[in-house]
Amino acid sequence: MKKKALPVIIILVLVLVLGGIYLIPRLLERYSYSNERADLETYFGIRDEADVPVILNNEITDIHARLYENVFYLDFSSVQTLLNDRFYHGAEDNTLLYTTPEAIITSEIGTNTATSTDGTVSEESYVIARYEQDTLYVALDYVKKYTDFLYEGYIAPNHLELHVANETFPAATLKKDTKLRERGGVKSPVLEDLTRDDKVIVLEEMETWTKVKTMNGFIGYVENKRLSAAGEHTVTIPREAPVFNYTSVFKPYKINLAWHNVAGISGNDTLRELVEGTRGLNTVSPTWYSLSDNEGNFTSFGSAAYVNEAHALGLDVWALINDIDHKSTISDYQILSRASSRANLINNLMREADATGFDGINIDFEFIDEVSGESFIQFIRELSIACRARGLVLSVDNYVPMNYNNHYHRKEQGVVCDYVIIMGYDEHGTFSTEAGSVASIDYVTGGITRTLEEVPAEKVINAIPFYTRIWTTENGTLTSQAVGMRQAQDFVNNHGITLTWDETTCQNYGEKTEGSKFYQVWMEDTESVSAKLSAMQHHEIAGVAAWKLGFETPDIWDTISAYLQQ
Repeated sequence: MKKKALPVIIILVLVLVLGGIYLIPRLLERYSYSNERADLETYFGIRDEADVPVILNNEITDIHARLYENVFYLDFSSVQTLLNDRFYHGAEDNTLLYTTPEAIITSEIGTNTATSTDGTVSEESYVIARYEQDTLYVALDYVKKYTDFLYEGYIAPNHLELHVANETFPAATLKKDTKLRERGGVKSPVLEDLTRDDKVIVLEEMETWTKVKTMNGFIGYVENKRLSAAGEHTVTIPREAPVFNYTSVFKPYKINLAWHNVAGISGNDTLRELVEGTRGLNTVSPTWYSLSDNEGNFTSFGSAAYVNEAHALGLDVWALINDIDHKSTISDYQILSRASSRANLINNLMREADATGFDGINIDFEFIDEVSGESFIQFIRELSIACRARGLVLSVDNYVPMNYNNHYHRKEQGVVCDYVIIMGYDEHGTFSTEAGSVASIDYVTGGITRTLEEVPAEKVINAIPFYTRIWTTENGTLTSQAVGMRQAQDFVNNHGITLTWDETTCQNYGEKTEGSKFYQVWMEDTESVSAKLSAMQHHEIAGVAAWKLGFETPDIWDTISAYLQQ
């Protein structure tokens, strides 16, 4: 029996030995740690030798900086979006501008020099801004002169880590030397060798692996058993950029402004007649100036005698300039996008201020397209410098905030201007395909609340309409006519239209069919104005404006006076 068993045992031993020879290397291969190195340029998504992927919020983003002569540059769009939107690209002038409360700093693109309107000149050791094909890139070190943020750039491989706010992250320390891998798993390619006591930011904990970010911007995975107990890592943004103080002309009372529609020199003579009987009115805005060419010139009905009379009546004068009257022959983009035409326009306005003695300027630029939005706000910044130096009030008229007019930059207006006026009307107008209110209560309150998300309440003025639209539908065609309050009431009376209070719009509404005509009227009167003023009082904004003087009925002033005294 023993002799028979011996060959069997020998065969089994041989099988085990041979099996071990075959299996053990394969088991070792399967469960041992791979030393394969990841292609770091592919990992970061590096496109060329000057390309620098950006790490933001602990993620490799699709934003790419550039590295020129050992200087890191970020594209202008990302500079505005992530760091500081006060930089302005003067594409028509080949310049990069930064505007402070007192000065405009200009750098010609492709140079290392920046010149300020205060007479100072600075020279950097690098090119401040440069083009890569059609994209403008700005040196991050130049952006840091005016902006608090933190960045760390690396080469071989190129990547850049960007921090824009103070933040604290969960962190851990390595217990022993290990490797950072591209994915969780011992066979995943190695990104970087890590050393005992290295600190890593913890991004995501899993069963056996943890996603981490190293202090030099690599994001990958380490085994949980290699990490110590949790801690924290704090990023602190150094406060090095200058803090600019945008002083404002603040009136210690609620503004009660009415626009005075002056269509010619003789229109100035109607001031006393129109303000007679008003109560609580403290500011008048005559429509004196209208842009007339692309060089920053305008037509003028300005009058020192008008200002003197207004002052004698206890009224401040905020002279209005518009871009509407000659819209078909001028280009807002041409006027606003060139430093020369902006400067000419501002200088012309200052000459008018000196000649007439008005107290402020009201900017009424309408239908500004998105392409001109950045140039529009740059004009406002530059104009604010001139107004600030002279103590002139600067106010800007704005539509009720909607997604399609965000390029008016209300937030920046709220910084550099004294007052931001909401034109809280024209909810429905000649452009409308259906009849409706000129200014329903939801439209008004929505305009106020959305503006207050960007502009301090003490700078917000809401404008109300002194007019009503009479809507007529005939044979399927809708038309409307804007009329003053008295004319609207006469129309209602003459056509026997019964008015009923509408809680939805907070207006008296009436309708009537006469033959083939169907009339609809949402009245602006003391009741509708009172509802609007109550909403304004609730939000404690700076005051009220009205379009236009002479369209109101006398009882409106009692309603407004009551609001001013609250």
